[in-house]
Amino acid sequence: MYAVIKTGGKQEKVSQGQVLNVELLNAEEGSDVVFKPILIVDGDNVLAEGSELDAASVTGKVLGLSKGPKVVGFKYKSKARYRRKWGHRQKYSVVEITEISR
Repeated sequence: MYAVIKTGGKQEKVSQGQVLNVELLNAEEGSDVVFKPILIVDGDNVLAEGSELDAASVTGKVLGLSKGPKVVGFKYKSKARYRRKWGHRQKYSVVEITEISR
């Protein structure tokens, strides 16, 4: 059984027991979070319509925080003495999927 959830403007395919990084959530470490599924597949049964998914939910437990890779940007214009360098490092919440209910 697996589900597709929407979080942080992205879609993730998850199954029970899976640990994944999602965009930073406003949740404490050790707390439970509930995601709304957009697709649930259980063998031959596929739930994809809104009326079928109203009662469905995917529950996860926040394990902590992690950081993604550092991204460095650089702008340069020749003969104009223009240089600009910046960096970014995305923060993620580490979530373990504990239950998929239909």
